[in-house]
Amino acid sequence: MAQSPPADSAATPFSIRGYGVINYAAYDWETDPARRAAIDVERLVLYPTLQLAERVALRAEFEIEHAGTGAALEFDVFEEFGEFEQEIEKGGEVVLEQLHVEFALRPAFGVRVGKVKLPIGLAAVNDEPNEYYTTTRGEAEATIIPSNWYETGVQAYGSLGRAAYVVSLVSGLDASGFSSANWVQRGGQSRFETVNADDLALHARLDWAPASGVRVGASGYVGDSAGNRPRPDLDVSAVVAIGSVHGEVQRGALTLRGAALYGRLGNAGAVSQANRNLPNALGVRRTPVASAAYGVGVEAGLDLTQVVPALRASGDRLDVFARADAYDSMAEVTGAVFDNPRWQRTAYTAGLNWRPVEPVVFKAHLSRRVLGTGADRIEDTASLGLGFEF
Repeated sequence: MAQSPPADSAATPFSIRGYGVINYAAYDWETDPARRAAIDVERLVLYPTLQLAERVALRAEFEIEHAGTGAALEFDVFEEFGEFEQEIEKGGEVVLEQLHVEFALRPAFGVRVGKVKLPIGLAAVNDEPNEYYTTTRGEAEATIIPSNWYETGVQAYGSLGRAAYVVSLVSGLDASGFSSANWVQRGGQSRFETVNADDLALHARLDWAPASGVRVGASGYVGDSAGNRPRPDLDVSAVVAIGSVHGEVQRGALTLRGAALYGRLGNAGAVSQANRNLPNALGVRRTPVASAAYGVGVEAGLDLTQVVPALRASGDRLDVFARADAYDSMAEVTGAVFDNPRWQRTAYTAGLNWRPVEPVVFKAHLSRRVLGTGADRIEDTASLGLGFEF
């Protein structure tokens, strides 16, 4: 997560930091036996900051995804019945994720105006490669909602003793991007030059640190998504409401983390019907949408360099970890929508993180995802990753 500028930023008004991720994955999936191994230059993220005045800063976030720009074809065997589909947001993209002016008025109160990040759960704040164990971000959260969620509006933030808060009034989601596999995760409006803002949304987050190395909190989001569709083809509301709780404990060599979220979508049957009639050129899934979804993820890691003295010469850290995720993007359905058991998923992951130096991490893990279907339900993945920060 982007950090505040250093205390001497007035002497050096421009600063930049960032991180990058490169991953390899080999698949053995019963659901897709022909799935091929892949290497992904997942992202390079840059955080430039320009200090405009003593308490005023211009902040931005540029993200270069998948090593390039432009459109690409994706073969989707699950939701498009084995068809090739044009993917504008994948196959390479340069994105201006954040752009806002920040007024750091007091420790207890500051304001950001512009395109800001909505932190929900843990994946949104533990988003840099040294802050999560798996090669990709937490599966449960990243599947159901955007793991890094950006909207345009006004955001207040601050800290009061051991508590920190964020409250945002921002542009809402677009229900045409909702789907069976990912619920509201694709509901952002980044595929358009301008963002519809007929429906706004309210977001809030509260974190509390009762002791050193301990953090607990909750976050929430509520907003209608019907009015922001590309065309006025939905005559009822489609309110998205999401609640999340999270916690993290770091004690010596041991790290424990966990997050859970639950969300509801009003008039999901009407949204599903409207999405079915969307044109192919829009580049959305056009699959049924659930009225409720949930996700839970927990993980534990142990730094072996603090447990086995002989390993301390290997580098800064050597973590062994285990993680479990349970999530269902179609937890509840309404009307004629079919509750496809394929989207009820449980994943188990175990692996290693090695940091030869603090800014660099090498990752390796094995994961097994089990689907809710009766047959062809196992998806095994072996993955290697490189992450770095600067």
